[in-house]
Amino acid sequence: MVNKFFGVLVMLALQQNVWAQISPAAGYRDLPDPKPVNKASWAAVNDTRLHVAFGTADTRYEKRNAPDNSGLTPAWETKAWKGEKVHTQLVIWSAAAQREVSIQASALQDGKGNKIAASAVTTGFVRYVLTDGLNKDGGGCGYRNPKDFDSSLVADGIDIISKSTIAASTTQPVWLSVQVPANTPAGTYKGAVSVKSGATAVDMPFEVTVLDHTLPAPKDWQFHLDLWQSPYAIARVYGVKPWSNAHFEAMKPYMKMLANAGQKVITATIIYDPWNSQTEDIYGTMVKWTKKKNGGWAYDYSIFDKWVQFMMDQGIRKEINCYSMIPWNLKFYYYDEAAAKDTFIVAKPGSAEYTKHWQPMLTDFVKHLKAKGWFNITAIAMDERPMEDMLQTLKVIRSASNDFKLSLAGSYHEPLANEIHDYCIALREAFPANIMKSRLEKGLPTTFYTCCTEGFPNTFTFSPPAESAFMGWHAANKGYNGYLRWAFNCWVADPLHDSRFRTWSAGDTYFVYPGPRSSIRYERLIEGIQDYEKIRILREAFAKSGNAAGLSKLDNLLKPFEEETLKTTPAAQILNAAKQELNGF
Repeated sequence: MVNKFFGVLVMLALQQNVWAQISPAAGYRDLPDPKPVNKASWAAVNDTRLHVAFGTADTRYEKRNAPDNSGLTPAWETKAWKGEKVHTQLVIWSAAAQREVSIQASALQDGKGNKIAASAVTTGFVRYVLTDGLNKDGGGCGYRNPKDFDSSLVADGIDIISKSTIAASTTQPVWLSVQVPANTPAGTYKGAVSVKSGATAVDMPFEVTVLDHTLPAPKDWQFHLDLWQSPYAIARVYGVKPWSNAHFEAMKPYMKMLANAGQKVITATIIYDPWNSQTEDIYGTMVKWTKKKNGGWAYDYSIFDKWVQFMMDQGIRKEINCYSMIPWNLKFYYYDEAAAKDTFIVAKPGSAEYTKHWQPMLTDFVKHLKAKGWFNITAIAMDERPMEDMLQTLKVIRSASNDFKLSLAGSYHEPLANEIHDYCIALREAFPANIMKSRLEKGLPTTFYTCCTEGFPNTFTFSPPAESAFMGWHAANKGYNGYLRWAFNCWVADPLHDSRFRTWSAGDTYFVYPGPRSSIRYERLIEGIQDYEKIRILREAFAKSGNAAGLSKLDNLLKPFEEETLKTTPAAQILNAAKQELNGF
């Protein structure tokens, strides 16, 4: 009877995709490390005790080797603004297997009766994923054959399980974060985390000095963060029908994670496959195009509306970027009612066919957006498209509405400088000073991006973690008001185990892991955005009070945050020196 009942449950579960939905959050094993173990590192341990020390957020600790003593400490001290999230790593290692290791945090107290609750302290076991490296030319673009790269297992994902068994002769980092509540009185707060394995418990003390400055909540950050989302990758990994209720439920925790990083932009697709199938999951269209039997057009915005409203409900509501009027293959798909089938045309911007295809849609789209109250926050978005194509497309857009916003992530084009609302250029490019000044005075999103082109700074799974935080500081240095990176979650075939992809360096396609699980890269990116906001707040306060010395000190603090500096100085060294000064204001 029990077996029969279990069989019924299995059938129901399979029918409802329950197993598929819960599997991304379930436990899993890391793949073996293809590199050999340094046996001497474990011989030096010379006992079977549980070893624990505080490390640094700057290091990707090797799983297969015992850590050396450099940078490891018995306690952790840090400084934070009210409302800021700070982090480090605990490093656990043992020559003997440790079963069901768990981490428990205490509340932090300042000795005056003030507390930071234990719930403000979060920990997560760091997970390992296969990675590769840069090309011989120092970049990360182009087709990649795994045999051409020195692949290895690298620390990156942050798990969501509460306990973990650590195998013998294994190093296990733990990501430790403290979210300081915004109403915390200034002072030094002391607490501890207890690492337990069986009857063994190791208490690790730490303290957070809360400064008399307040960081706003992420929703109020001015940093224009644009990490492109892929609803389609989530549907695949969870085994759910795209745009079903189960799909939206699966997406919710991911998009809340994104909102909590200060994300400002909703990624929407108004055509099928705008990026020529370059990702593991093809982007579908959120607008159904139908050519009627009488030659007219009908447009169904049902999916677009559901997606945009869903994202707004998660807290992302500043901008809707609609991709793309210039797809990489110049193919435009639609349903032909007379032929009763899906088909497409190929049309280049500037051609009669292109204009004829887009004019009625844009005219209808404007009406729909205005009816929804979204027109003023919507942009027709393109990325890395030639200037001539952009100018031809602009003519068609302006024929529908002179007020339609445009977004471009690509090269700087002088004729478009005043036409594009959201303009993002590559790290190695620059806006002319007068254009930058004009755009910022108007409050226009004026940002930079990194992609597979840059060997450094970057956010690959093998990149030094501090390079993710470097992005916020680089933006502050150059005067940008944000950063763009594709992509938040364009997952590869097996993202939990192998971050490598067929055409770009490992990790290029995603920041977070199924689960949802954060990553070292993602947490460090948020750290850099927090620092940007701190710099912005101090700069505004110094300007208001006429504190020329403070403004000068901030300017000097930012000077090292150049790509050129990284050729001779590690990002962590630059960053840590600057953060120490920043927290001294």
